[in-house]
Amino acid sequence: MATGEFYLVKADMLPDVFQKVMEVKHLLSSGRAESVNAAVAMVGLSRSAYYKYKDSVFPFYETSRGRIVTLFFTVEDFPGILSGIINCLASARANILTINQNIPINGLADVTIALETDRMKEGLEDLMTDLGRIPGVRSHRVMARE
Repeated sequence: MATGEFYLVKADMLPDVFQKVMEVKHLLSSGRAESVNAAVAMVGLSRSAYYKYKDSVFPFYETSRGRIVTLFFTVEDFPGILSGIINCLASARANILTINQNIPINGLADVTIALETDRMKEGLEDLMTDLGRIPGVRSHRVMARE
């Protein structure tokens, strides 16, 4: 095994300590815990275990931080739908690089947005959840990552 090598492993296959580290990170990033002390107490993890693994365990979507991500949407054709998507991306502090919207056919349009994720205040998984809640977004997915 080479140092710095990454593996994709299902969360339920990981030892509890790694899952608890991820829970602590989520509590801290969501604001549900105000400090590492509070978060580790909430999940039943020692501070030393958290600090030992915190820089080595990441959710799948978080590996895209600092990279360019291309999102693909199918949206309903009504005024303001693209604005809602852009506002959501702006709220997450994603840096939009390009936007391409095709002409609507049968009331639906395809939209492709490329963005930088390095300054985002939340993970890509949370952003995707927020984007899916926008009225008129029929489908959305990560199309590519660099």
